[in-house]
Amino acid sequence: QVQLVESGGGLVQAGGSLRLSCAASGRSFSSYGMGWFRQAPGKERELVSALDSSGGITYYPDSVKGRFTISRDNAKKTVYLQMNSVKPDDTAVYYCAGTRYSISYSHSMYDYWGQGTQVTVSS
Repeated sequence: QVQLVESGGGLVQAGGSLRLSCAASGRSFSSYGMGWFRQAPGKERELVSALDSSGGITYYPDSVKGRFTISRDNAKKTVYLQMNSVKPDDTAVYYCAGTRYSISYSHSMYDYWGQGTQVTVSS
């Protein structure tokens, strides 16, 4: 069993930066693929980044590519999302998730979820 706790959300001005962290507890964290999802009011949950268990493969949709960076520190059992040049459209609740697969691009393949952290970008 893996438990995930996000932190680092808050209010930021457009063009600014924010770093989200996701601390994991439990065994075998280093074998899990990790992802960050977000959900804005009235919208579906969307994947904004994914990282394989080794940290060598990443995925970003076009909406965040070049602005967001996902990384992990397996020794600290933590995954990060560095958000740069944020936009008002980035406003959402951000969720950290873990999958038993090396990497996954579908929310249905993720087994463990954090409680979410709010990110609000002001214009």
